[in-house]
Amino acid sequence: MNLPNKLTMLRIILIPVFTILLVMGWPAGSFAVGASQLSWSYLVATIIFIAATLTDLADGKIARARHLVTNFGKFADPLADKLLVMTAFIFLTAAGIVPAWGTAVILWRELAVTGLRLLLSNEGEVLAAAWPGKIKTVTQDLAIICLFLNNFGLSFPLGEILFYLAVLFTLYSGIEYFYKNRGVFADSFGK
Repeated sequence: MNLPNKLTMLRIILIPVFTILLVMGWPAGSFAVGASQLSWSYLVATIIFIAATLTDLADGKIARARHLVTNFGKFADPLADKLLVMTAFIFLTAAGIVPAWGTAVILWRELAVTGLRLLLSNEGEVLAAAWPGKIKTVTQDLAIICLFLNNFGLSFPLGEILFYLAVLFTLYSGIEYFYKNRGVFADSFGK
């Protein structure tokens, strides 16, 4: 197994640890207090989230730079990202921090684009990340970090603003991916 795939596997292993730490703090109500008073489990979970996000940046760059792109990486890397982000947003929704409709939009898009990737892979094509999708990822990750850390104790609702930007880019990028790849559905619906 090459280094990028090892980093992806590390991220997959970190997801249950991240989840367990969030459950350990549940229902701590620590989201409602200042960042300096966060429970240790939410703080460690946030550090794990940040570490996992950084491994995502690293594995892709290494894979492309060293020509180590594999079918496993093409499948497991985006799956690991989605599992991590969806877990975080589910907990933020359950804590009443983000609205369920926004989380639902994010979940729908992530699952739909994963399905699109599978359809395209059956055709021998790869759905490469486009700029709106990259912006979506960055806004989602930053929103999660800010919301887990209570906006760093600021009175400015940075995490909430980033969340709504993430929902906007989630919708936009999903529509763009499906529009650009609408030909994959030609066999299913007739030409």
